[in-house]
Amino acid sequence: MKKNRTIPFGYMMQNGVIQIEPTESKAVQEIFQAYLNGSSLLAIANLMSSQGISYNGINDIWNKNMVKRILENEKYLGRNSYTAIIDEETYRTANAQKKMKTAGFTEISEELKAIRSLTYCAECGHRISRIGGNTRSEKWDCRNPECARFSHRITDQMLIGAILNTLNTVIANPNFLDADSEISRYTPSIEVTRQQNEVSRLMDALNVDFEIAKEEIFKLAELKYDCCTYSDKPQKTTQLRRVIENYEQLNTLDIGLLKSCVSRILVSHFCTVEIEFINGVTIKNITERKDENDHSAQCQDNSCEAADCGKQG
Repeated sequence: MKKNRTIPFGYMMQNGVIQIEPTESKAVQEIFQAYLNGSSLLAIANLMSSQGISYNGINDIWNKNMVKRILENEKYLGRNSYTAIIDEETYRTANAQKKMKTAGFTEISEELKAIRSLTYCAECGHRISRIGGNTRSEKWDCRNPECARFSHRITDQMLIGAILNTLNTVIANPNFLDADSEISRYTPSIEVTRQQNEVSRLMDALNVDFEIAKEEIFKLAELKYDCCTYSDKPQKTTQLRRVIENYEQLNTLDIGLLKSCVSRILVSHFCTVEIEFINGVTIKNITERKDENDHSAQCQDNSCEAADCGKQG
């Protein structure tokens, strides 16, 4: 039969005075630290059980509720004549984190929000999803049912690293941003010239049939539009160069630079990240991956190295 604790875990009664129990108080601190590091309640319970630490004085089998009660117990702050085991900041942060998890709250940083708004699957063009909230098991994946899931795990660190590497590449080599296009000049085709002559003939007639003339004018406008190949790439390239020249090499991702320069981020199923700039130039950042085995391929944080960026027209 289990023994009901009248004194919270971490304390003991000695000579009629409640004092800190050394082994248990150390376990309390370990529980808080493990939770702040991202461990789940179940994982911490298993950790305590594996260390042979008894919660109720009889057995050493822990469960999630035991861990939860410890995280929520304000006595560890030194309340009600108890000696403090946990500082206020540790307690507050751990319980705020627990509250967010309980509510299913998955708020992420502004940096990741900016990346998520620009990131698409390179295969199907569908917006890719970031899964995992603030946990360490986060990943980016294509959730389009008509497409396939990514073959390798793509983490925040990998994606941010690829973007940062590409931005630093163009900061160091602005010529990579040059678009292969010129400012368009309108040159009428033979069909446009013929149609222009036809409209002029109709309008110069003594008795103008305005309905027919209107149809021919519309045809002329359509032909002129079809032969117009206007491109704003040169202007966009100039704009990019002006923005880039104000930056030195980045150590962290600059959200303002990202939003002003990048139109899309394309992620393939095989750890390839392509950055499409606002002038249409795409720079590819290829990562090398190592498969753990034939059935469980996972691209680890320490096994993906950015390769040289290659410009695509």
